[in-house]
Amino acid sequence: MAMDVDVAVVGGGACGTMTALRAARDPDLTVAVFEKSLNEGCNAQISSGSLAAGGTRFQREAGIEDSPDRHAAEILAASGDDAISDVVLAVCRSAPRYVEWMADELGYPIELGTDMPRAGMSVPRLHTDVGRRGGQRLMRHLRGALNRLDNVAFVDRAPVVGLLSGTSGVEGVAVSQNGMSSEVRARHVVLACDGFGANPSLMREHCAELGRPFYGGVSTSTGDALAWLTELGAAVRNMGSCLRHGLVVVGHGTRLNPALPFMGAALLRPDGKRFIMETSLGYSALAAVLQHEVGERALLVWDEQAMTQVMRSELMRESAKAGAFRRYPDEESLTGALALPPEAVRSSLSNVADGRSLAAPLYAAWVTHGVLATQGGAMVDVEGRVLTQRGDVIRGLRAGGGTAAGFAGPSSSGYSSGNGLLSAFGMGWRIGNALAEQSGSGRSCVR
Repeated sequence: MAMDVDVAVVGGGACGTMTALRAARDPDLTVAVFEKSLNEGCNAQISSGSLAAGGTRFQREAGIEDSPDRHAAEILAASGDDAISDVVLAVCRSAPRYVEWMADELGYPIELGTDMPRAGMSVPRLHTDVGRRGGQRLMRHLRGALNRLDNVAFVDRAPVVGLLSGTSGVEGVAVSQNGMSSEVRARHVVLACDGFGANPSLMREHCAELGRPFYGGVSTSTGDALAWLTELGAAVRNMGSCLRHGLVVVGHGTRLNPALPFMGAALLRPDGKRFIMETSLGYSALAAVLQHEVGERALLVWDEQAMTQVMRSELMRESAKAGAFRRYPDEESLTGALALPPEAVRSSLSNVADGRSLAAPLYAAWVTHGVLATQGGAMVDVEGRVLTQRGDVIRGLRAGGGTAAGFAGPSSSGYSSGNGLLSAFGMGWRIGNALAEQSGSGRSCVR
């Protein structure tokens, strides 16, 4: 069985959904999105749903001065990856456009997270949903908008198993559905799959130095597109880089709010001593520190003042529901229950963030390092066209999301908060706009 479409999108996560939404603005384009498994979900769905954007009206309304260029500069300062500065800048310039479009045209309830400080972020830049229900709510809303479009077909449980190539480049995809394989011919193919975090073989090959971290991503991130890209001679980069997380709760796998260190939370070794300036590193860089601690873990301690500020987050609500942290009425209870040296703990809990001391009651959880998603992938240009090692464009093929190289640079420590959804939505926005413009009906769209 064979069929023809204008645009075949591989993957229905953040990048794939955004690509389809923007491309389908041209009613003459037929768009098909092939999703491996909605039941298993995508990495965007299990994320906090935070949208990083500089220069939005939400920031202006809060009296915050920011710009896309400042946003890009801070990402590049963290990653050191100037080779893709044009792509980072283009995506950052698209970010305020799509954040406001989601709010104004799609009706998604967005607010600026002024209580979401992050390392390396000079001003509040993360936008979140009102109510803080996270990525699941975000993706449900966007897919709902997609389902209302007559020229889009979203096909679930239809994994793509290969690309169709011809004299004009990539000409479609091979899809497996209900045990049968079919060919889908397409003028444009967009690879918007997740990365390879759930593929042990590829993780050993490219990310062995990360050790054996807890994996917190989705099971469908198996890196299927890498083999197809290799066959086409596509350039890949930063394959050893990942989105790591240093606040994964031992024994539970839930994550704590990355704002906690900025609210005074202290990281302690088993000897009760602090060993790091908690606000100096992002949560991805923190994972590398914990990897080399005894037992690959540390104790995070915070107080009621911090708790009040961070409990709005979906991450904290999930951790609370799982019983991932405990409340101690006083310092003596904490040190007794966890067999910690009282004097060392007392010293460690004084003079934390902003020079204050943590006050009872106290909360604590043992945290370790995890991997949420990979950051290595295909080299693309500012419109998502896949490039070869020589810099040539592979005709008919674009990529974004987990298939394309992310913005962390060669080291996981270069990851800036919000980069995952920024690169996915931003490239999806740019690819979708470009395809609509190419067809002739979307020439007035904002980039």
